[in-house]
Amino acid sequence: MSDNRQSLADLAGLTNTPAPVATPAAATTAPATGEDYVAAPAAPTHEPMPLREQILDQYGRAYATGRRKDAVARVWIKPGTGKITINGRDQEVYFARPTLRLVINQPFGVTERDGAYDVVCTVKGGGLSGQAGAVKHGISQALTRFEPILRAPVKAAGFLTRDSRTVERKKYGRAKARRSFQFSKR
Repeated sequence: MSDNRQSLADLAGLTNTPAPVATPAAATTAPATGEDYVAAPAAPTHEPMPLREQILDQYGRAYATGRRKDAVARVWIKPGTGKITINGRDQEVYFARPTLRLVINQPFGVTERDGAYDVVCTVKGGGLSGQAGAVKHGISQALTRFEPILRAPVKAAGFLTRDSRTVERKKYGRAKARRSFQFSKR
């Protein structure tokens, strides 16, 4: 059985960088123990650069499409005072239930951007709950396009994933998707 491990000098030759030089003090010390590995200084860390870049339209807005159940929301966000307009109406008018407004504002709460962006969206299809979920999905996608650094907290909260749960279709010979007709003995 051969040993295929490579040393740092071999790896340096592959990447065309100079090999690290061992210090004489490290060569003369006692053999390393488990505590030495823990106490060793960590590699220098630097701020990770976002792999994605900002995607804006000609008006300085970020656009995204959100979907949930049968609802589809087209969402534009831009810096502003936090006003959310849905189908030309204010969010308090369109989504009268406070729970639906809470769902819509979740991406701003997770990213600590409450009141920082104006949202304009058009939504169609489905019911109010599905439409609120679609708007939330669209806002989350648009936020990550406007500020790519926000992708990590939004993704960790699970807002970028499209919730694919939909109503199960009705089957023939059944009253609904799984409900049977009432049994009659006679």
